[in-house]
Amino acid sequence: MSRFSFYLIFGSFIFFFFNCKKDENNVLNDETILKGKATIYVDETVTPIVEDEVMVFEGSYDAKFTLISESESEVLNSLFNKKASIVVLARNLSKKELNLFEQRKIVPKITKFAIDGIAFVSNKSSNDTLIALKDVIGFMKGERSSKIKGIVFDNPNSSTVSYMNNLAGLNNLPENDIYTFKTNNEVLKFVSENNGMIGVVGVNWLSQPVASMESVIKNINVLSVKGLDREGYYAPSQNNFAEGTYPLLRDLYIVNCQGYSGLGMGLSSFVAGDIGQRIILKSGLLPYTMPTRKLNIIRNKSDIKKK
Repeated sequence: MSRFSFYLIFGSFIFFFFNCKKDENNVLNDETILKGKATIYVDETVTPIVEDEVMVFEGSYDAKFTLISESESEVLNSLFNKKASIVVLARNLSKKELNLFEQRKIVPKITKFAIDGIAFVSNKSSNDTLIALKDVIGFMKGERSSKIKGIVFDNPNSSTVSYMNNLAGLNNLPENDIYTFKTNNEVLKFVSENNGMIGVVGVNWLSQPVASMESVIKNINVLSVKGLDREGYYAPSQNNFAEGTYPLLRDLYIVNCQGYSGLGMGLSSFVAGDIGQRIILKSGLLPYTMPTRKLNIIRNKSDIKKK
């Protein structure tokens, strides 16, 4: 190889290297905490509230999000495989999961923004709107009951399955009389058409149903649940979330691993701020920080009596 050819190849390499770095820097520079484009991977069981938050954020700023709704396992896999840098989960990262990021010298920015619940639903033809958590757990362990013909989950890899398996002390769902679909809406539809089935869904899908699901919701009962260590039955209501009486509560988190001041930071601040928390309050879930309410009392001079 001649010296001229060597310098030509070397010069081309330097040119392409710096142009690639320039393009990469332009992408980062184009995205700030309030503008740009980003992708969010969302636990499917809490998709409605994230859609609401993103819609208002996009309407307020020059930002565009792409939402990818998946099961908890799929969202976590995308995060660990560096496919996702912003995710929304119905639980915090475990110590083992945080250690993986520590090994990569990454510190995830984790923002808790709401309290959600898992709801049990049944067919409307059943007059019984009460259920004991121990009966559901017993059924999952193989103890058959005259009240329950089957339990229906959204997805074998979902956060609701993980939550209930942890309560029951199971590693995997049993095969007999346990059914799984792909989405919460499929669970609701199946329960609305089959008596004796107990559906397990995220409360967010009940408090914010899409228009096409309103007729389905009318054909189901949302059950009040008796906890393992508490007397009385409690509905998955906002008030019971606030008082901590509903036995199937879970926290919602935004996990941001972008590593720079991008839309992940902006959305986290927005959702945890006053406007974002008001959106959660209106949705039927419980805000992590209760929005303040100012009262302006105006009194007419005629109402004030002179002493």
